[in-house]
Amino acid sequence: MDKKNTDGLQQELMDSTDLSQFLSRNQEQFVDKSVAELLNHLFEKKNISKAVLAKQAGMSEIYLHQIFAGRRTPSRNRLLCLCYGLEASIEETQELLRLCGMAELYPKLKRDAIIYYGLLHKLDLFVINDKLFDENEDTLF
Repeated sequence: MDKKNTDGLQQELMDSTDLSQFLSRNQEQFVDKSVAELLNHLFEKKNISKAVLAKQAGMSEIYLHQIFAGRRTPSRNRLLCLCYGLEASIEETQELLRLCGMAELYPKLKRDAIIYYGLLHKLDLFVINDKLFDENEDTLF
């Protein structure tokens, strides 16, 4: 079965008069992966070791391994730190946040705009954390 795009699925949902039929008909369209699986998929696309990732993401290797093993579920802030560590693109970051059921970065919010800018321009996580602090916004860690 071909993957439906989000707009098509949304339109079908709005047009549907029977939720059970919609769910049954679209069972294969739903994302059913854990945070660990989604992160591992993104990690495999990058040429980086987990030790370097932990350092660049500002977290311990133990905590990082627990996330990748599925024993810990990271917060939105920690996911963003991992995106910085993985040098993820804006698109990769937004998709990861979306698939993990978390709010995407929203540039109308000052804090999210700073984080977005940092990812877009491949700035270091620690530089962005300093900028967040300077702007009286909550830091990522």
